[in-house]
Amino acid sequence: MMGTKLALTGMALGAAALAFQPTSAQAEWPERPITVVVMYGAGGGTDTVIRTLVGEMAKSTGWKINVINKPGAVGGIATRYVSGKKADGYTLLGAANYNKYASVMGHTKTRAWRDWQYMQAANSRGSWSVRPDSKFKTFADVIAAAKAAPGKISISTSGTGGLWHELAAVVAVSAGVTLKYVPYKGGKNATLAGLNGETMIAGGGVHEHIEHIRAGKLRNIQQTGAANIDAGGGKIMQSVGNFLPQIKGQLPFSGIYNLAMLKGVNKSIQAKVQKAFVAAVKSNTFAKVAKKKFFEIDIRLGAQANRRAAQVEVQTAATFEKLKIKGARSLKQLGLPSPANFDAWWAKNGK
Repeated sequence: MMGTKLALTGMALGAAALAFQPTSAQAEWPERPITVVVMYGAGGGTDTVIRTLVGEMAKSTGWKINVINKPGAVGGIATRYVSGKKADGYTLLGAANYNKYASVMGHTKTRAWRDWQYMQAANSRGSWSVRPDSKFKTFADVIAAAKAAPGKISISTSGTGGLWHELAAVVAVSAGVTLKYVPYKGGKNATLAGLNGETMIAGGGVHEHIEHIRAGKLRNIQQTGAANIDAGGGKIMQSVGNFLPQIKGQLPFSGIYNLAMLKGVNKSIQAKVQKAFVAAVKSNTFAKVAKKKFFEIDIRLGAQANRRAAQVEVQTAATFEKLKIKGARSLKQLGLPSPANFDAWWAKNGK
């Protein structure tokens, strides 16, 4: 009887010890490779940024991380794929712009700040530039001409409903003017259109214009970052906030590079991923990429990222509504406020 009693006591103590052991999510995660699903094609800007960050995360942690691409539906295909996976942190979303286009265009039912936890790394800034022989010398010149001839001042974009179209429209709407948006296949072609005189203004990104500006082939009119950019040789690319103070607090208007996981992922796993992500963004390797591309490193996590996700979706939905982009959902359909009422709405609905 004594032996039986001791055996039972040992079993009980063993069970208690097992009960207090940390879970694998807390102590051993990841136990297998992680997959990052990039929402755009291989070789593009988002893919380059995500692969750089993932490489640095793997290097600093020893994690095995695979990267695959699932482009289509402005991010909707990759979003649906990842959202259909178990919320265990083993499948992450390599994203851009907090996936706002997929949401506004109705390609996903998930909402960035409600269903996902995003991590922001950096911004790429939009740019308006003109040829040296252009009659437009300043941003004020462009606005004055656009007011005098609504819809006649042409600007190239990377495609209707795309990032550079949106950012150009945000600035135009804020300035109270209507421009003529001429779509091209990608930012590079949009820049070439301005260089060749096909449009009066070259739209695109700072990273697409910078070398032409340095070479004296383009003159910058404005860029959508929060601060001025020193392009070298005494050439300063002015922030649009210098000309439109009413939108200064909303800057930067930009392309945004993100990594995201479902909010249902264990908090301890989220913390591990965020720690590795921040270290990657702060790495020398990523700093070199950001400097070369004139990206603005801007780390946002947790509640700060949630707020930014909602804010950019409001901006896009409002802009597309004004532009009457086919298929775009309105602010009312999305249950979103106007940009002017965003702060009050977020105070009640944000999380």
